[in-house]
Amino acid sequence: MKNICILGSTGSIGTQALDVIKNMKEYNVVGLTANNNIELLEKQAIEFRPKIVAIKNKANAKILQDNLKKYNIEVVAGEEGINEVAIEETADIVLTSIVGMAGLIPTLKSIEKGKTIALANKETLVTAGEIVMKQAKANNVDIIPVDSEHSAIFQSLKSGNQNEVSKLILTASGGPFRGKKYNELVNVTWKDALKHPNWSMGKKISIDSSTLMNKGLELIEAKWLFDTKVDDIDIVVHPQSIIHSMVEFVDGSVIAQLGVADMRIPIQYALTYPDRKPNNLNKLDLVSLGKLTFEKPDLDVFPCLSLAIEAIKIGGTMPSVLNAANEAVVELFLEEKIRFYDIPHVIEKVMSKHKSIQNPSLENILDSDKWAREIIDSKY
Repeated sequence: MKNICILGSTGSIGTQALDVIKNMKEYNVVGLTANNNIELLEKQAIEFRPKIVAIKNKANAKILQDNLKKYNIEVVAGEEGINEVAIEETADIVLTSIVGMAGLIPTLKSIEKGKTIALANKETLVTAGEIVMKQAKANNVDIIPVDSEHSAIFQSLKSGNQNEVSKLILTASGGPFRGKKYNELVNVTWKDALKHPNWSMGKKISIDSSTLMNKGLELIEAKWLFDTKVDDIDIVVHPQSIIHSMVEFVDGSVIAQLGVADMRIPIQYALTYPDRKPNNLNKLDLVSLGKLTFEKPDLDVFPCLSLAIEAIKIGGTMPSVLNAANEAVVELFLEEKIRFYDIPHVIEKVMSKHKSIQNPSLENILDSDKWAREIIDSKY
């Protein structure tokens, strides 16, 4: 029996992870956390009976505590409560699927306690990749990627040794606006941006996919996760979302991982690694698919990707500033306070005002995150 905590259980990844666990008898949920979705967290807690649950919204904690009292489930609140679940003593695996920068500290807490990390939070490595990977190595902790692209690379790398890798190839669907030109996107709404052609995701990651910032964040994450130079990571647009990513080896061989567009497949692999388990999910039918196509990303139409590459090449605290600015402007876009192309324009302005601190401490990273958000808050 493996015990699992899910940080962010009411989000897209968290709910799909529980769907996976429901069909695996040898896995037991011991901890759940949510931001503010009290109704769903309560329902999950009653179904899976974890030892402890946390809700960030402290006002909801008392209600949840009363509703779960008869089930003997401990209820904690706030960031402290989420951190408490992250270090739950009986947990073997911690699935970190909290959206945004909020996932960094709980993930580090889990690593310090020697938990295996199933990582579904990009921002953890985007903002503090060097620190996180050093901590993982020092504590002999495995970080298993959950994102379909990084899971694909993780699996493909099993075909060779690290020194035999020529480059990593991240695939991108192109999002809902693939093939569009700049003037066609000036007035698109957040509702338009949420209409992803292949994947069902939360609002924030869907907006990131529409701007291609999501792929920029994945490139930064891949650099740290797989100890790879930025220039050795390519991005290709693959509209069918069947090849989830690839690895090219020095002999010219390219190993790819293929599958239907269902996040439950990489979630299950992260939880069962190094084993594979059967499931009832749809399997890939190549004949009915017909063809697979590839394109270059259009950096003029989607400048967020260029900004992410620039940020990681500058290094230091710049990726933290990029990430914080992006989180802030995506929220403004969802609130209809800015337009689509204000997203890259504002991020670029904030980055231009920041003097990156090289070899940053965790405090430097958190301070730069706060600084970027305050810059944007002061203008909107």
